[in-house]
Amino acid sequence: MSQMPRQAALPKCPSCAEPVESGDLFCGACGYDLSVVPAASQDHPTLTMTGSAGPGDGTAGDGVAWPAPEPAGSGAPPAAHQPADLPGTDSGGAPLPGHEAGQESGAGQEAGSGVRLDRPDEPDEYPLQAPDPRLAAGAAAPADPALLCVACRAGRVDSDGYCENCGHAQPRERDHVERESGPVAAVSDRGLRHHRNEDAFAVGHTTLPDGTPVALAVVCDGVSSATRPDDASLAASQAAGDTLLAALPRGTHPQQAMHEAIVAAAQAVNALAEEPATAREHTPHQNAPACTIVGAVVTSGLLVVGWVGDSRAYWVPTDRSTPPARLTEDDSWAAQMVAAGLMSEAEAYADERAHAITGWLGADAYELEPHTASFKPDRPGAVVVCTDGLWNYAETAEEMSEVVPPDAAVRPLHGARVLVGHALDGGGHDNVTVAVLPFPAPPQGAGSA
Repeated sequence: MSQMPRQAALPKCPSCAEPVESGDLFCGACGYDLSVVPAASQDHPTLTMTGSAGPGDGTAGDGVAWPAPEPAGSGAPPAAHQPADLPGTDSGGAPLPGHEAGQESGAGQEAGSGVRLDRPDEPDEYPLQAPDPRLAAGAAAPADPALLCVACRAGRVDSDGYCENCGHAQPRERDHVERESGPVAAVSDRGLRHHRNEDAFAVGHTTLPDGTPVALAVVCDGVSSATRPDDASLAASQAAGDTLLAALPRGTHPQQAMHEAIVAAAQAVNALAEEPATAREHTPHQNAPACTIVGAVVTSGLLVVGWVGDSRAYWVPTDRSTPPARLTEDDSWAAQMVAAGLMSEAEAYADERAHAITGWLGADAYELEPHTASFKPDRPGAVVVCTDGLWNYAETAEEMSEVVPPDAAVRPLHGARVLVGHALDGGGHDNVTVAVLPFPAPPQGAGSA
């Protein structure tokens, strides 16, 4: 290749650093070809931010004099030099705007900033808005634990209920609910197969006009084949619970109060079906919301149950010396077959039509027929009020008695948890809701141990 001519004598060989003399074409020590040594570069290198000087001459590597350093021993830190402290040129050698001869620092650039403003006299075309201090403070604050993913414990939960980090769906509020009110408690769980919990419950305690304590529980099961079954069960349980808590302190007989509560629950579910005619035109396949209901009221000497559908109530004595009992009769195809003597109970409930209900709450129900019954047990025990999500795994009274904990009457919340766990261990094919009430109702202030 072509070679660049030497511009001056080299004092040392570039290869072995041995001294060479003027006019030598090759190094006498290593034989290095001195004629291929390139000439010194004429480019101006980028100015260094640290401003290191050239060797011993008080200049930077490009020959530009830097400001003199502070005298030794002054105690002041070395001055910081900015690129704009020195005149600059473009690639053609012409002075940059703002660096013309005689122009002071600050004309076309901000003094001492090291930043050249190309358009100093024009307003910013796209001014930036100052950051909101509230957002900055929120970013520094620790994340709300309620918004963290239950799976990865790192990602935040988006408004759609999924983790932004791992995509895991978060539990909804009704997926698992536990509640305790005085001596009565209930637990509801989505189960292992359903995508949502369509059960709902209400529990409460109050007193009769004479001061007698009373506890109550209402459990509702949404009809999955109907529209908005979860809304139906929630509306029914709330309406029935509120009606009982209002009627009992007024002196209404518990059995009459239970009847009124079921009627109020039916009206609440019927109201969900009220919608504009245009909505029905766009969704003609939808039917009215519907659910079943079962409730129990316990006083010091009286046990009242009421129901529509196939949710059930069981009586389990504490000492187990007397047999347990099922307190309700299903409004179902299987129950009708057994009542008519056409099939045995085992045959009827083994049929695939067994759980087809013949009574429910909803605008399209055939006719509202609330069932109520009252009992006067002669010994302490526990009342179990539940949906078929539980009794499918403990159908007979004897089977239910075997899974109810012996201390359920004194620890109702624990008893409800155990029964829900029994259903989940059995497969959890349906939503499961269980309420446990002790009989007789204990004095006010008593609750789960």
